[in-house]
Amino acid sequence: MLDRRGEMGKLGEATERRSYAGFPFRGAGPFAALRMTDRRARVEAGSSLRSERKKEGRVIASGLVMLAMVPGTAFSQQPAAGAVDGQGASAKAEEVYKPVPGFDVSSIDAKADPCNDFYRFACGQFAANHPIPADQPGTDLFYALYNVNTQSLRGILEKAAAGGTGRSPDEQKIGDYYKSCMDTDAIEKKGLASVQPLLGQIDGLGDGMMAKRDLPPLIGRLQRGGVDIFFGFGEQQDLKDATKQIASAGQGGLGLPEKDYYLRTGAKDEEIRKQYVAHVAKMLTLAGSKPEAAQKEAEGVMRFETALAKASLGVVDLRDPEKTYHLEPIAKFEASMPGVNFGQFEEAVHAPHVTEINDQTPQFFPALMHEVRDTDMGTLKAYMKYHLLTSVSSRLPKAFDAETFDFYSRKLNGQPEQPARWKRCSNAVNGAMGEALGKVYVEQYFAGDSKAKMLEMVHDIEHAMDVDIDSLEWMSAPTKLRAKEKLNAVANKIGYPEKWRDYSALEIKPEDALGNLLRADAFESDRQLAKIGKPVDRGEWGMTPPTVNAYYDPSMNDINFPAGILQPAFYDKSQDDAVNYGHIGAVIGHELTHGFDDQGKKFDAKGNLSDWWTTEDTKKFEARTDCIVNEYGGFTAVDDVKVNGKLTLGENTADNGGLVLAYMAYLDRAKKDGIDLAAKKEGYTSPQRFYIAYAQNWCENARPEQVRTQVLQDPHSPDHFRANGAIVNQPGFAEAFGCKKGSPMVPAGSCRVW
Repeated sequence: MLDRRGEMGKLGEATERRSYAGFPFRGAGPFAALRMTDRRARVEAGSSLRSERKKEGRVIASGLVMLAMVPGTAFSQQPAAGAVDGQGASAKAEEVYKPVPGFDVSSIDAKADPCNDFYRFACGQFAANHPIPADQPGTDLFYALYNVNTQSLRGILEKAAAGGTGRSPDEQKIGDYYKSCMDTDAIEKKGLASVQPLLGQIDGLGDGMMAKRDLPPLIGRLQRGGVDIFFGFGEQQDLKDATKQIASAGQGGLGLPEKDYYLRTGAKDEEIRKQYVAHVAKMLTLAGSKPEAAQKEAEGVMRFETALAKASLGVVDLRDPEKTYHLEPIAKFEASMPGVNFGQFEEAVHAPHVTEINDQTPQFFPALMHEVRDTDMGTLKAYMKYHLLTSVSSRLPKAFDAETFDFYSRKLNGQPEQPARWKRCSNAVNGAMGEALGKVYVEQYFAGDSKAKMLEMVHDIEHAMDVDIDSLEWMSAPTKLRAKEKLNAVANKIGYPEKWRDYSALEIKPEDALGNLLRADAFESDRQLAKIGKPVDRGEWGMTPPTVNAYYDPSMNDINFPAGILQPAFYDKSQDDAVNYGHIGAVIGHELTHGFDDQGKKFDAKGNLSDWWTTEDTKKFEARTDCIVNEYGGFTAVDDVKVNGKLTLGENTADNGGLVLAYMAYLDRAKKDGIDLAAKKEGYTSPQRFYIAYAQNWCENARPEQVRTQVLQDPHSPDHFRANGAIVNQPGFAEAFGCKKGSPMVPAGSCRVW
């Protein structure tokens, strides 16, 4: 993925994503994005250009490679609001969002030496010009475009919500969903009535050991509604036979971002754990428990989740498909959970009865069974209640929504205020019916010539990689042949799907906010699970069209660029090719390189997990990636927290390789078009404009809490290091800026994989 904030990344904010049957949005398929998105219930505003960091988005079978991670689309990140919130973002005069220009002269610090610190040179004025809004954990180009796109979605949705006989069936659904979400007076008036049937099912369980036999069907019903409890279950492409779609199960059920939040020592982590217990207790108290009882229950929830965390894989291991692929007969899987009627769970979650399943984390289920057996029913009920309440808090009275926001956004990410309700509800519709909304978005905001120009750049960069492979001195001829075979098989998806999703079976009511949320979750869960045993639809997208992100999917062997990111500043039709190749061209190269990074290289041209490298070439490759690991592992992100070079290796490799490819492609395009590279525009030559545009992809102003959260769990490096970390390894940079060998940006020793 391109972005750390969600493949919807910032994009991610553009959707309200939840986990379907415990999995992230695309089942469990390998998927890499430019950014990452946050978990939905925890961050309804925030998986691929940046990452997807959502509660519902625990990536069980890691592989979807996104460009970045954007603050998720979780409603709980925004205020519970009334028709008009009395304080915070919604009480202020509304801002009209405008795109950042493709070449942002105002962000450049001309006093800085580009040979000493290129990020400071290209982005030195960005923070001063772009103070962090109170309703965001940070700001950058992804956030800027996310706000513009969300503003566009609002216009579409308000028109659809106004009603009228001219609405299409899809416009009726997106309009009524938005209308119900915005009606906070009705939500407040209903109180807990809408969620009471589910709470009643939890309370209806007995208190003895025999009651635990009734857990499987209840877990299935709750997971179908987007509640992440106990473990994850979903569908994925078979990693070793990409023509098949199979069932998959793995670790899950944690309320904190990842396992080490439960286990790390140190004052900050101890403080977060205390805050989490207090948060769980507050949610249970709001639901009717007495404070003393709620505190005891919350402490029990923490003990239970800590035990699950100890049995879970860490974020680095989850990146490795070889560690999360264990296809086995269903009988063997069921044997790891003695006494559990898994068939009852399958029926309740609306999954077909399967004969085989990928047990992604086989060490997890025996530990889960042990903890369920040894934990009293009161604690297990409190655990399920808490996760239910927090997953739907955005459609509950303001006190629930505000409390969820306070912990997941204010305390974890330092965000003072929730976004305005219209932002949250626009994102919610994008998450629930992204292709119905996306179809209208594309018609209004994505010009046809943008797709043609984008495809031209994609072909230019694919050609550059073909040339690059030929030039690699360290790779043998047999491996080069297989690499080109894979490159030539890459499918390019640009803008939007060829076939739009059918939402006719989804019931949406204009006065039922929580019911709409649960029905939309169930609809998507059913849609995903129905794919088990069916042929793979290679035309399917893993992101919605308005998403500000991009991704590579190794099982599909395709690169995907939603219409939402093909807007200024990432793609600006008013700018020259130097700028666009530096911006979106580097994004294209990033996603393409993911197919050949430390995990992507494990998949062949058909999308199968298969080793096509010679032993000697693998050794040479790993020596080069070790250089990347060590480089980025030396960066201090915030306080004493360093970037995890192993966790971020795939994204860092993609940034470095993608920039090399984009520059090669630009030089070739400029030669064909007769461009004078030495001619200056706005004071800079074409090569200089290219590199400035690339660095400005990563101009940011972030709160330290958000940076800390990102570094501890996100496979994307902080933006500053995505700029300088790649620039120091670029063969064309020194000439473009006249930098001498040995200067900080042109070190004597540099890293190069692709």
